[in-house]
Amino acid sequence: MKKLTKIASLALSAVLTATCFAGCGAGGSSNGSSSEGSGSAAIKIGGIGPLTGAAAIYGQAVKNGAEIAVEEVNAKGDLKLELKFEDDENDAEKSVNAYNNLKDWGMQVSMGTVTTQPCIAVSAETESDGMFALTPSASSTDVIEGKSKMFQMCFTDPNQGVASAKYIKDQNLGQKIAVIYNNSDAYSTGIYQKFQSEAETEGLNIVCVKTFTDDSANDFTSQLNEIKASEADLVFMPIYYTPASLILSQAAKMQYAPKFFGVDGLDGLLTLEGFDTSLAEGVMLLTPFTADAKDEKTQSFVKKYNEKCGETPNQFAADGYDVVMAIYEACKKAGITADMSVEEIGTKLADTFTSPDFKIDGITGLGMTWSKNGEVSKDPKGMVIQNGVYVGM
Repeated sequence: MKKLTKIASLALSAVLTATCFAGCGAGGSSNGSSSEGSGSAAIKIGGIGPLTGAAAIYGQAVKNGAEIAVEEVNAKGDLKLELKFEDDENDAEKSVNAYNNLKDWGMQVSMGTVTTQPCIAVSAETESDGMFALTPSASSTDVIEGKSKMFQMCFTDPNQGVASAKYIKDQNLGQKIAVIYNNSDAYSTGIYQKFQSEAETEGLNIVCVKTFTDDSANDFTSQLNEIKASEADLVFMPIYYTPASLILSQAAKMQYAPKFFGVDGLDGLLTLEGFDTSLAEGVMLLTPFTADAKDEKTQSFVKKYNEKCGETPNQFAADGYDVVMAIYEACKKAGITADMSVEEIGTKLADTFTSPDFKIDGITGLGMTWSKNGEVSKDPKGMVIQNGVYVGM
């Protein structure tokens, strides 16, 4: 994922910080937290993400999911992992500092970072060091472009735009489509551009397109009035949950109730402090993970996460879990041991992830594979919010 809006970040930072310290993973800090197997021969994995501040919902979820995976791996006994997670507060400079701290600790494999702008900065460092990195949720193509050892667990932004247009068309979700996106944000803009292109191919009828910026993400009355006047029956929002919550609230005050459709940035809406979740009833989004899936692996993860954190995991928690599990499977396949150098591990992991016979069945996708440029291939899933919870469509 990517940066949150500046205004929303200032407004919600204190609240969300308090929330993250009150909930699961509250022991995390800028000094990191660790989960390790017995003995000394553990492969050291470093994670970086916002554990405090307005984006802490993302970072805490990834950290919690990754910790569960490390516990499971170490219980198997065939490979030992140690995880240390550093707080970067969704800031690129602090993320690079966190990366250097993890290097001093002895990190051998990186989880990249949780959010995009920090991950772009850190990926330059991992590439220079020959270190393998697999980010759970930094979805911009800028993260992986021109890098041989930087990989993604999440969908890329362009894929989200294309998949959204196809899904809306295939499911016949709207006859008149409006779009509202953040044209000062690479994440939002990248998804919109691909959505628009694919919408033309699919024959979707886009009747209104409105924008906002980081500095204007507090009042959407003007945009909503024009969208309402266009008689749009579906509004596509390739944005984050914070501005989305304001859009839903302001639309309700206007008595405007179209269908709302978003992407992975909306995940977090139901846990936003102070938000009336009834306003999100019927909101749809594409995501790689649905907590109500009936397969044994997902049910086991949801149960463990509930026991650990007292809440249902979101897609970021699931991506964090799958990152560790994918690294574990690749380490086994490549014969990686803790005494190998960072560069040797990096080369072996990159070769393994791009091998045609390497496929991972995770909780965010079955038969996941990776291309030479680090992009993951997996199918998105549709979710709808019903009675305050996410339900698979």
